[in-house]
Amino acid sequence: MEVSGILTAIIFGLIIGALGRLVVPGKQNIPIWLTILIGVLAALLGTIVAGAFGVAETPGIDWIELALQIGFAAIGVAVVAGTYGRRRH
Repeated sequence: MEVSGILTAIIFGLIIGALGRLVVPGKQNIPIWLTILIGVLAALLGTIVAGAFGVAETPGIDWIELALQIGFAAIGVAVVAGTYGRRRH
């Protein structure tokens, strides 16, 4: 993977992770690097699931794929925030 691909994945992961944090109600006490990691993993998982359902390559914006990615990010943020918050106290 090239440097530009890694930077793109980090930026996209930050956006997807931030959108996932917005969907989850309440305050999440997790660091930004963990939000980025969750976002990158959610983006990859959402793309894989969208590909499995055959909705990854559609003309225009792939709204279903984007919704899957944000949904996975929200689930990831909720799970990690719950376990990370308990571990830190």
